[in-house]
Amino acid sequence: MSTERAFTESAQYPYVLLSAAVSLDGCLDDTGPQRLLLSGPADFDRVDAVRASADALLVGAGTIRADNPRLLVGSPERRAVRLAEGRPEHPLKVTVTATGDLDPGARFWHTGGDKLVYTTDRGAARAARLLGGAADVVPLGPDLDWRALLGHLHDERGVGRLMVEGGGSVHTQLLRQGLADELQLVVAPLIVGDPRAPRLFGPGRYQEGRLRLVETRRIEDVVLMRYEPTAPGTGPLPTAADRHWLRTACELAALCPPSETAFSVGAVVVAADGTELARGHSREGDDPVVHAEEAALAKIDAADPRLPGATVYSSLEPCARRASRPAPCAELILRAGVRRVVTAWREPDTFVPGADGTGVLVRAGAEVVVLPAYEALAKAPNRHLLG
Repeated sequence: MSTERAFTESAQYPYVLLSAAVSLDGCLDDTGPQRLLLSGPADFDRVDAVRASADALLVGAGTIRADNPRLLVGSPERRAVRLAEGRPEHPLKVTVTATGDLDPGARFWHTGGDKLVYTTDRGAARAARLLGGAADVVPLGPDLDWRALLGHLHDERGVGRLMVEGGGSVHTQLLRQGLADELQLVVAPLIVGDPRAPRLFGPGRYQEGRLRLVETRRIEDVVLMRYEPTAPGTGPLPTAADRHWLRTACELAALCPPSETAFSVGAVVVAADGTELARGHSREGDDPVVHAEEAALAKIDAADPRLPGATVYSSLEPCARRASRPAPCAELILRAGVRRVVTAWREPDTFVPGADGTGVLVRAGAEVVVLPAYEALAKAPNRHLLG
């Protein structure tokens, strides 16, 4: 595979769920000495259920200092279910600190099961000295690296689902870097009205576009809203939205009519603001030779101004050569003006030896991102062709 501008992201991350409650004016708390309770018993129970579903719970060191949370699963029934499933009674507890400035007397360290501290090289010695073995301390380098942190949680601690409960700076960093898969936001019928009060998100450059609203639910006098990011990444580093759209493309491949002479592939074209422009799959519409990317692009007006900023997600590397049509999919993508492609799997030599759609794309200046974590899903409808 050509690698001049192709980027393979081999790291796998947990599903990252951001959880927060805010006032009507977007505040996490007021400036008084006591914690402002934004939710009631029913929502606290909902949060407890979400905690019980997670493999790890994360808060920033500032939240530990400000709120002194225990960060536990409160329900005995939910703890019993976790134990019956062979999981720890409580999820792994995680915090993040650049300086290692931690309060060893906080309840966080003296309740629940395992604890983990991610910090910088300069903060590691201080954190270890202060905690005295109460937690494992993992230095991430000279700076806090969220991708390294998430990769370590997944690979070394087996975390598949991470619930992040604050504070605002942690939520801001994860959302700005495109690493949050979901935001669960509860809005309470209160107005804090204090410009000094902490807010959920800080200033900075966020991804373009609108988040997708996937659920709203009234819980007593508060409202839960669940959102998912949709805007594709803008460079070689994949975002949570990239992973969502590639998973969608892989799932589309399962819709393909079966074939002994062609792969089953799914494709989605997504604008820079997260708007889905079109989707397609191999052999769609009773056309026995149409390819997924071809089917999707054919549904979009060639003059659509969103195409140059769009991303094509394809479960299989776009083809570089084909006998059934004059133009291969890599060329169709370039003709459409698209310059970013995310795929799961390089085309094997089964039908076209030496296929290199990635090479065609990168030589023309397109950026190709490969996510091998989705290769098995992409191959699933093609098992009969792979021997």
